[in-house]
Amino acid sequence: MGVDPDPAKRAALAWAADEAHRRRLPLRLVHAQGTPTGGYRMTEVRPSWERWNAALHTAGERTLELAAAFVADRHPDVEVWTVLAEGDTAWVLGGQAEEAAAVVLGSWHLTPAQELFGSTAVALPVVAHARCPVVVVREAEHITQQPSFFVVGVDGSPASVAAVDYAYEEADLRGAVLRALYVWHRPLLGVLDEAAAVQECRRLLSETVAGRTAAHPNVEVHHEVVSGHPVQVLAKESAHALGLVVGTRGHGGFAGMLLGSVSQGVLHHAQCPVIVVPHPKR
Repeated sequence: MGVDPDPAKRAALAWAADEAHRRRLPLRLVHAQGTPTGGYRMTEVRPSWERWNAALHTAGERTLELAAAFVADRHPDVEVWTVLAEGDTAWVLGGQAEEAAAVVLGSWHLTPAQELFGSTAVALPVVAHARCPVVVVREAEHITQQPSFFVVGVDGSPASVAAVDYAYEEADLRGAVLRALYVWHRPLLGVLDEAAAVQECRRLLSETVAGRTAAHPNVEVHHEVVSGHPVQVLAKESAHALGLVVGTRGHGGFAGMLLGSVSQGVLHHAQCPVIVVPHPKR
């Protein structure tokens, strides 16, 4: 869990604590200061820099203490570790993700430009390179609907297969319904037989979702083919969901940061926590 220094922003921390409790996993709280040290030899460090660095350490330690206390009060059974790190936040969390079952981040409604170029934006680069699912939780109040449900985006690709696997786990852990959505985007030039195209979408959706009943017999699954733009449809359907699960392509590097896909779009527009599951190759 990437911990924000503002103690008022606790939605993502609560989500991470609840998830660790459900999955019976320890929770590692990570706070990155965003600045490197000035060096090991005192003669090379200006006093002003030294005092600034010491103040950052003190503030970071206090941030982690408050976060750990919040988790302990919410779930006393969850084992909590704290890590105070120096360096770029996305780089630090990316390193921590090497050993994690999932990474949880907050989201402050950043614009696309801020996500790409802002120094405080971490979600996009972490999602682009992480080898585990990344959960992005909006800080704004979110009202779910009864019966509770998860939404998973399906397009028949290996990435969406991995997303469906994770969505089943989440729905099973929460006792929630799973809505598997295939969003059919009508081509600009149209199709000769629209009914046949939609039927093919239904076939791909059914094949992708099939085969998990034995492992998750208590999960009620709804198959839905919806016409429209994938980002717009998934964002709309996420309004009262417990979470929206999507897959990513297998890109790393700059191509991975750009993503250019549904996963990037829903990070900006979804109205519930977004769980981005990496491509199986990662």
